[in-house]
Amino acid sequence: MQTFPQVSESCPPDAVFRAMLEARKRVFVDLLKWDIPVLADTYELDQFDTPDADYLILTDKGNGHRASARLLRTDRPHILGSLFPCLCDGPVPERSDLKEITRFCIEPTLSRPERREMRNQLVTALVDHALATGLSGYTAVAGTGWYRQIADFGWRCRALGPEQDVGGERLVAIQIEIESTTPAKLACNGIYCAGSYRRAGTRLEAGS
Repeated sequence: MQTFPQVSESCPPDAVFRAMLEARKRVFVDLLKWDIPVLADTYELDQFDTPDADYLILTDKGNGHRASARLLRTDRPHILGSLFPCLCDGPVPERSDLKEITRFCIEPTLSRPERREMRNQLVTALVDHALATGLSGYTAVAGTGWYRQIADFGWRCRALGPEQDVGGERLVAIQIEIESTTPAKLACNGIYCAGSYRRAGTRLEAGS
């Protein structure tokens, strides 16, 4: 787990962080055509990239980006609470033991098998982080196709409200429960891979 300081208006401060922001720009702006801020025509970052955000970043041995996710506190400004509260049937979940998964990003230059492997390693890291830090789970805003995929991983995952059309995309708010039994449940479906990454200083290094 790595926590980064506020990004300056000139250049992000760390090579691994920069590589993640470049990958986010390629995925969310270039490929998915999201209308979101871009710094210096290279880095995708927004108002939620603050000192309150945490990042899980999987790299190769040369510090190249492989996969990443941003975690936002739900008891502070976050995407579901600030931008999409309409996706929840009731109050938006906001607790200190619950974080929001955002910018789940797999390196777009990887092959399909490699992307699947990185997805599983990133999910594994998310579960390990929650268990290690006492989180009860995560929330997220997801496209309906992605929600259907992750709902079948084996963990407890539910929609917080009905699917809605937002800006031409079908979105749903979800909540994922992380319990002591979650790794075994995910492993049964080939998702959780113990030992698939290792900590290398303040970052995570993807397995070979």
